[in-house]
Amino acid sequence: MNRLIAITVLLGVVFSSHGQVQVPALSPEAEIEQTIGLTEVEIEYSRPSLRGRTIFGDLLPYGEKWRTGANKNSTISVTSSVMINDQKIEEGEYAIFTIPGKESWVVYLYEDTDNWGTPDEWDDNKVVAKFEVKVQKPSSLVETFTIQFENLTTKSADLVMSWEKTRLVMKVVVPTDVLTQASIDETMTQDSISDRDYYGAASYYLTAQKNLKDALKYIDKAIEIRGSEAFWYLRKKALIEYELGMKKEAIKTATVSMKSAEKAGNANYVKMNKESIEKWKSE
Repeated sequence: MNRLIAITVLLGVVFSSHGQVQVPALSPEAEIEQTIGLTEVEIEYSRPSLRGRTIFGDLLPYGEKWRTGANKNSTISVTSSVMINDQKIEEGEYAIFTIPGKESWVVYLYEDTDNWGTPDEWDDNKVVAKFEVKVQKPSSLVETFTIQFENLTTKSADLVMSWEKTRLVMKVVVPTDVLTQASIDETMTQDSISDRDYYGAASYYLTAQKNLKDALKYIDKAIEIRGSEAFWYLRKKALIEYELGMKKEAIKTATVSMKSAEKAGNANYVKMNKESIEKWKSE
């Protein structure tokens, strides 16, 4: 009997410590981390689904504030100042609230992020941005509330919210040029600068089509450190020389790059250099 009691007590302990019921969330949490240029943008929100319901204009009346998701506040955080629909947002984290409408929505970014739903007392002084966004129609019915980024470049992206038959698009613009230039300026004051840093700065200036004389100086430094076997460095130098109007020098550098790529067995760089040389000679 004592043994039976002991077993019963032991089983009770096991079930009490491991018997928590787990069920799936109807509006699961989601997190998006997106790098735009040198700025990190993170969005946290919960994703309700239609489940046969009519949402906008019914379950969520037009003209009333909405938490923009389910459960706790949806939030957006940025690691630098950004422009959203032409309004400047400083680095930080903000709650996202909206007022749905048939033709357009009002979107708020709000300082307090610890509300469950909308704040009990709305404070206009805590609104850091407010903008109107026209409603677009998605190509098909969107079952689950979705926030995502589209049309990503090094300087901008579209922040898109969609659900049911509604799609909102907001333009996010980041200060990539300012941040990149600050990084280059800081790096170039250091005592020890790597060939990758010189190459990165030169590549950026070539892509941005600015400071090309500095770009040539930096790529020369990179080649000096890395050596002429770095055919991709030589390729970059040839492109910079060409943009500077130094066509003869560009052809010469591209030829050296091509031979180095042939030696390394890189057919892609051989092809690119050969095509550039032929093009530049024909001009």
